[in-house]
Amino acid sequence: MTSALNPLLDFSDLPRFDAVKPEHVAPAIAALLDEARTVVKRLEAPMDKVSWENFVEPLENATEKLGRAWGVVSHLNSVVDTPELRAAYNENQPKVTEFWTELGQNLALFDKYKALKESTDYTSLSAARKKIIENALRDFRLGGAELPDDKKARYAQIQEKHAALATKFSENVLDATNDYALFVDNEADLAGLPEDAKHAARAAAERDGKPGYKFTLHFPSYFPILQYADKRELRETIYRANVTKASELGAKPEWDNTQNIAELLKLRDEEAKLLGFNNFAEVSLVPKMAENPQQVIGFLEDLAQRAKPFAENDLAELRAFAQKELGIAKLEAWDVTYASEKLREQRYAFSEQEVKQYFQEPKVIEGLFRVIQSLFSVEVKQDTATTWHKDVKFFRIERNGQLVGQFYLDLYARHGKRGGAWMDDARGRRLIGPKVQTPVAYLTCNFTEPTVVNGKAKPALFSHDEVITLFHEFGHGLHHMLTQVDELGVSGISGVEWDAVELPSQFLENFCWEWDVLQHMTAHVDTGAPLPRALFDKMIAAKNFQSGLQTLRQVEFALFDMHLHFDHDPHGPRTAQEVLNDVRSRFAVMIPPPFNRFQNSFSHIFAGGYSAGYYSYKWAEVLSADAYSAFEEAGAVGGNILSADTGRKFMEEILSMGGARSALESFKAFRGREPSIDALLRHNGMTA
Repeated sequence: MTSALNPLLDFSDLPRFDAVKPEHVAPAIAALLDEARTVVKRLEAPMDKVSWENFVEPLENATEKLGRAWGVVSHLNSVVDTPELRAAYNENQPKVTEFWTELGQNLALFDKYKALKESTDYTSLSAARKKIIENALRDFRLGGAELPDDKKARYAQIQEKHAALATKFSENVLDATNDYALFVDNEADLAGLPEDAKHAARAAAERDGKPGYKFTLHFPSYFPILQYADKRELRETIYRANVTKASELGAKPEWDNTQNIAELLKLRDEEAKLLGFNNFAEVSLVPKMAENPQQVIGFLEDLAQRAKPFAENDLAELRAFAQKELGIAKLEAWDVTYASEKLREQRYAFSEQEVKQYFQEPKVIEGLFRVIQSLFSVEVKQDTATTWHKDVKFFRIERNGQLVGQFYLDLYARHGKRGGAWMDDARGRRLIGPKVQTPVAYLTCNFTEPTVVNGKAKPALFSHDEVITLFHEFGHGLHHMLTQVDELGVSGISGVEWDAVELPSQFLENFCWEWDVLQHMTAHVDTGAPLPRALFDKMIAAKNFQSGLQTLRQVEFALFDMHLHFDHDPHGPRTAQEVLNDVRSRFAVMIPPPFNRFQNSFSHIFAGGYSAGYYSYKWAEVLSADAYSAFEEAGAVGGNILSADTGRKFMEEILSMGGARSALESFKAFRGREPSIDALLRHNGMTA
């Protein structure tokens, strides 16, 4: 089948999203699997001499095509889920998983990588190529290449079953989210809710041909109820629906993820034992910065001990305020966000809703691009490409008139789109002959779409938290797009240790708290006036509001994840819920209600690659806060936080290096020393 007939087989440029249909998936994947297996069979044959050119390059060429085509299918499955596309995805996922498992266990290929490592040519290879060979040898061992045949077969079964269960976990969360609807007929029941939230709910009901207001479990829809709705019963209703989705307490038993969690943990444990490890956490940490599970748990518990006094103080203040000012005698989980917003308004004399009026989408995007252009001496320009939805925008990044990278920006929540925010790569940077293949990224968020009020179109308005999310994902995007490494296996985010991959994303978030940045990215939706300095000062004063509680919450999730994969016996009587309860009993200051089933939609660790790796957010935050302090130091001396000199060094030593050297080496090359936790504690207001 030719690329003219099947757009998934066209690798001449960008994906042809306007032409891809579910019926293209099976034939394209079949053709690419055949092509890749033919190349693998040829490369298995004895060679007089193994070289980069006659072995690694042809293998990369064949597998890259499969990876790119399947990447398009996976991306569409995440952002425009339909029954037909889901069926095509689920039909082909086992075939793709089987191929990668076979490849990872191929002893002939493993032997050739070993021969390449031991050859006289190895010393003359670039550092990037050496790193790719070292990573490949490590991954063959982790992929079961050294297992006897019967255990290899079982390992392959585990991978296939694991991929299917992770997909099912994700589908259950999406289906439970899409299915839920709360209709409110009486506007008086929505007292306290901002006008834009009501307009969005009204429009949602109208699209369904219903009167009143419709609320869903998509974040921009349900969260304003938790944050602003005066009616306590309404808050409890939406809270309960959200924390029980995809559980035995949810709407439909077939969407319950409880058994999927138990099965995933058993499969991971079995995989670890097959490979000769004590537990899955040890397997997960092999390609990461952290040395062992005990080190991670020690790091997290230390952070918990530092944060706990601040968290206890946060909660005591909130309970006293809720009782005295709001008449809430016993603070419940569905009151916390509401009471916190009211306390913030009283203490700092502003509300998130007031701030939101200044963050209109066009101005925010313009301000984000200004930061990137100032720091890294590049230009961001509108570009054209076919997309999967009318709301998706496409841009290019240039340096000195030369294309560096491109990205799709898909900002709004909608039916059939997975929740959360993420960056993924559409293709990586590599040298093909004399020509550089430039990287392309997907940047995906779930913000509220623009609305029409009284016949007049209004731009999408972002909360400051959403602006931070946008910067976070763009930081990942820059890591992928600004790479200068020409070897696919370690360019951009490829080959970067998982617990360091959040460094650029969390680093970029810091600029959302700088006056020189915000005054250029705000304009009031009605008046066009920039954010007033007095309001900015209040935001800064409130920056670390409840940071103790927030830090402890992240540590709780990370410890739950690590203990599940380290010292929990998935074949024993204890459930994942009991592991979570135990972590909470030791570290949480506010225990959620017994019906809370947070873990049943914890896609990061059960469907998103963060298993025994959720600690990465806090681990990398030590690196990112310390890296950002270099810009603070430059700003203190030169008066400009957007220091082009510091930005150039950050780009050269961290962003452009990709995975060509260890993250710690890159960090030390930028900072000139080992990382320190001091900046993280200072940024979070958790210093004495």
